[in-house]
Amino acid sequence: MTLLTKKAFTQLSGVHAPTCISIFIPTHRAGQEVLEKKDQLALKNQLKEVSHNLAGQGYSDQEVKSMLEPAAQLLEDTEFWRHQSDGLALFISEGFFQKFTLPLEFEAAHHIGNSFHLVPLMPLLTGDGRFFILALGLEGVKFYEGTKYSIARIIVYDLTPARLEDRVGYDYEEKFLQFRSQQEGAGHAMFHGHGEGEADHKNEILRYFRAVDEGLMQILHDERQPLVLASLDYLAPIYREANNYNHLFESHISGNPGDDDLMSLHGKAWELVAPHFESGRREKAGAYQQALGTGKASPDLRDILPAAMDGRIDALFLREGEDVQGLYNQEDRELEIHESLRETSVSLFNLAAVETYLQGGDVFVVPEKEMPDDHSAVCALYRY
Repeated sequence: MTLLTKKAFTQLSGVHAPTCISIFIPTHRAGQEVLEKKDQLALKNQLKEVSHNLAGQGYSDQEVKSMLEPAAQLLEDTEFWRHQSDGLALFISEGFFQKFTLPLEFEAAHHIGNSFHLVPLMPLLTGDGRFFILALGLEGVKFYEGTKYSIARIIVYDLTPARLEDRVGYDYEEKFLQFRSQQEGAGHAMFHGHGEGEADHKNEILRYFRAVDEGLMQILHDERQPLVLASLDYLAPIYREANNYNHLFESHISGNPGDDDLMSLHGKAWELVAPHFESGRREKAGAYQQALGTGKASPDLRDILPAAMDGRIDALFLREGEDVQGLYNQEDRELEIHESLRETSVSLFNLAAVETYLQGGDVFVVPEKEMPDDHSAVCALYRY
């Protein structure tokens, strides 16, 4: 699975061209839908609609075929479709193609404009339910990305040592035969040596965990989402000492991670992090309601877009499934809303969301009942 990092998002947001195509489809991990190739059919249908729209904009058949060729090639890539998660996002422009297999179910849709449509990715990027799991033992490292409803493995073989021996050498067992774990399921460890031998073995583990941390930080350095550790209890404090990620969750999943199947691991992790996400969003919504009327909050897009450009937004709320089309002139800070779609129209919600996220704010794409303002499809809490 391709991890959607802030770096990757920033790259996508920086692409501006006459034609930028964003395609989203729901996908399946297994089951009858995979056997019947329904995911390929969903993509094929989106590509057919995009082709029709591009032809309507004056592109020739050859120009359309050339632009969509990287995506069309996926239709015949059987191996690709065997390794899907919950959603697939494709971003296409002249000389540019990027695909993301993601643990987020999308509504099938496409967008064509002068920049990519990135709002559907927001739940994976800000405080809206995305988290990581590190299943860590002396004999293995597994790393996962999860949301409330899904979990997917991120391959880190090329970034981290696979097990303790790979970091400290194969002679460690001979050097530390006195050490063994007792009642591992309960997370207890017993050292049958004392003093220097015990300290040396803990240092070996610490060296191993530091190597794991160093590899993971290549992925996590720009992230702000919780990382949940799953490990035996005696290993957890050693990893905390090695850890350099500022968002390692305060509680861990206790026990041998190899004893849990994937769904059980996901359930335990979500049970830990759910209050964190729910309280964070509620706190921002409550702060918005208290700040309304003070100049530090607004439900007016004409105020929100300039604030987003200035980096003033702390939290942006967008009503799920809605958008406003128009143009924003940054030079004179004027907003033009289009009641009907024009060739020059851009998604103003997308513009506000991208700028808010890139400048450190949270973006919540929520159902109508979770909007902090009943009278608007967009509202923002300002930093100042």
